Amino acid sequence: MTNEKGKKKKLSNKEYEKRLFELQLELVKMQEWIRAKGLKVAVIFEGRDAAGKGGVIKRITQHLSPRVCHVVALPAPTEREKTQWYFQRYVQHLPAAGEMMLFDRSWYNRAGVEKVMGFCNEEEHREFLQTCPDFERMLIRSGIILIKYWFSVSDEEQERRFQSRIKEPHKRWKLSPMDLESRARWTEYSKAKDEMFAHTDTEDSPWFVVNSDVKKRARLNCISHLLSQIPYEDLTPDPIELPKRVIDHDYVRPPMQHQHFVPEIY
Repeated sequence: MTNEKGKKKKLSNKEYEKRLFELQLELVKMQEWIRAKGLKVAVIFEGRDAAGKGGVIKRITQHLSPRVCHVVALPAPTEREKTQWYFQRYVQHLPAAGEMMLFDRSWYNRAGVEKVMGFCNEEEHREFLQTCPDFERMLIRSGIILIKYWFSVSDEEQERRFQSRIKEPHKRWKLSPMDLESRARWTEYSKAKDEMFAHTDTEDSPWFVVNSDVKKRARLNCISHLLSQIPYEDLTPDPIELPKRVIDHDYVRPPMQHQHFVPEIY
């Protein structure tokens, strides 16, 4: 919605919660379709630090089954993994039939943080850019639905979010030395992202850019777009009637004082 000056009106919490609830209900329907039809879905979330990837992933998974929807957030590679074929550590996390995998960062680490921070050499970076489109085409040919999101945040908004994380103790864990270094290398990350897009924003596997300066709008827009990428039907079952409980009057339960209860502090 926009006002008379063409600017978007501020999204109220009430409106946001209403729209989010509606979209999350559709996500549940989509999940059941994925499970019933044995679809294999892989969704990649990339972008600058503090761009809002984690918040979107959290809202997507909030009401979904962890048996269907899995989040993949890999730590730094081990010494053994560093000697493997680059894509190898990610292949084992690809979806099987009836699964949706959400990659909170992915194989694109090589085109971003590894490139900028010098964790890979020029030859390895160049090899990635050349082979990544072929790798993704192979995944798509195998039946995997691959969706890629890039979360775009402005310099000013990222600065504001970093300052918020510094001030608020419950958010401070989100700031790593790597995040702080990324602030100092803003332009280098921009160059790396532009080069990555030039090679991997393909017709087979395009990047979808999410404007994430306003977190609530970014969440709604991304979830809405995700739902549009997987045609699904409503498989909601008919209303369920609970069976009557069968009571065995001859069974005597042990005394409750023999159990260990959590103290009721609140």
